[in-house]
Amino acid sequence: MMSDSPEASLPALRRLSYSVGHFLNDLCASMWFTYLLVFYHSVLGFQNTNAGVLLLVGQIADGVCTPLIGYESDKTPGCGSYGKRKTWHLVGTISVLLSFPFIFNQCLSCDLSTPQWASLTYFTPFIIVFQFGWAATQISHLSLIPELVTCEHEKVELTAYRYAFTVIANITVYAVAWLLFHFQSQDGEDPTIADNLGPADITVFRNLSLIVVGIGAVFSLLFHLGTREKGRPRQEEDGSSPGEREPLLNTTVAPPTGQLQWKHWLTQPSFYQVALLYMSTRLIVNLSQTYISMYLTYTLLLPKKYIATIPLVMFLSGFASSFVMKPVSKLIGKCMTYFLGLLLILVFSYWVLLDTTMGEKVYGAAVLLGVGSATILVMSLAMTAELIGDQTHSGAFVYGAMSFTDKVANGLGVMMIQTLHPCRTMICCPGCVWYYHYVMVIVTGGVSVLAVLGLCSILIWPIKIVRPSKRGHVTGSINSHSKDLREVAGLMGSDGEDSESSEQPSLDC
Repeated sequence: MMSDSPEASLPALRRLSYSVGHFLNDLCASMWFTYLLVFYHSVLGFQNTNAGVLLLVGQIADGVCTPLIGYESDKTPGCGSYGKRKTWHLVGTISVLLSFPFIFNQCLSCDLSTPQWASLTYFTPFIIVFQFGWAATQISHLSLIPELVTCEHEKVELTAYRYAFTVIANITVYAVAWLLFHFQSQDGEDPTIADNLGPADITVFRNLSLIVVGIGAVFSLLFHLGTREKGRPRQEEDGSSPGEREPLLNTTVAPPTGQLQWKHWLTQPSFYQVALLYMSTRLIVNLSQTYISMYLTYTLLLPKKYIATIPLVMFLSGFASSFVMKPVSKLIGKCMTYFLGLLLILVFSYWVLLDTTMGEKVYGAAVLLGVGSATILVMSLAMTAELIGDQTHSGAFVYGAMSFTDKVANGLGVMMIQTLHPCRTMICCPGCVWYYHYVMVIVTGGVSVLAVLGLCSILIWPIKIVRPSKRGHVTGSINSHSKDLREVAGLMGSDGEDSESSEQPSLDC
């Protein structure tokens, strides 16, 4: 088994090709969370609740598709020898490319006098197809991490590289958006176009979406050319394998002793501990990204170019911080690194609460939010990968279940915020000033308290995974706080073989 240990460290080229595999999703997600409400509410003139309904439909579709895709991704053999994860990734990529440009454009044969119910009917199918494709790409890409590397710190590093390209994707979106707004202000005859969002900006968002899918398609091609799943080579090396090395067409064969099926995960307390932490993280990151544009526009009354420059500063700072996460997590552990990220977000929340006329100081606050969000997101993903450990055959279901909680919670959160909005008939009324101010405080500081509770549960009740026997009975618990994680990863190897008493790499908190 020790001969398999070098596979834990990927060559630089394969590491790079894997890291860009989520680039299209990241580009689209950046536009989705940052500009969807702005586009439908401030540009197309949708009512607050209708704009929220579209985002809720997308989140629910994503939340429903994600665990189903995760389950099917674990079970289906894929297209020939291409690999099951890459097959689902390809299906998702095509779905995103075909649907996303229609979301950020006015519906065909529509104008500003078209009833909003008709527009909602038009946009809903495109949003559902996009979310299905996004979920398929996300789950298949995340599920490759435990299959490509086995060492826990290699997983953190690969997750950090993945997030580094997530940041680059966001930087790309905001930089292109700033350029489009800049060129529009130079060509516009009305000086107010440079400061206020309105129907004149439809072409800006349409062009931005087309540029996004064009760039994303190139990086998706690089991923498929440079990434190779390990399932097939391992089968060729020793002729047999538990889980993934069973005959691909026989999906009814029970997994060997010690491997968890999807139903076994639902009985693991540690599964719910990590799910709570992951959901809280995504609520902070996604809701702050969704409402930062509203906060800048209606609370701080800044020109519309700031909805590109401030998110750009956030993700530049997050990009810089991603390079130090591996050494920091090795020094103090992932849980303490996560806690440091939460502290930065709490400082940001307190700053926003006290300073109602922030002005140019918003750039400093953006740095705090960017670094904090990057830190907790990378650490939560690393913890999820560690929870899966060597259970790669059911890893997609775990990621799908985690993402389900994230999507539903985000959709309900947005719908609640939109429903409680004080302005009913106008695009924005004086109530927007205080409303978005407190929204930013609650979605960062308030949800951080929930994240702290999830983190404390892991510290108080250490992660323990109970493996099933061949007959489905539990055979014993595995304390995830092992003292020598590299030794465990080396003994287990990358072939997935383990006995009923073998240990799983831990969440080194």
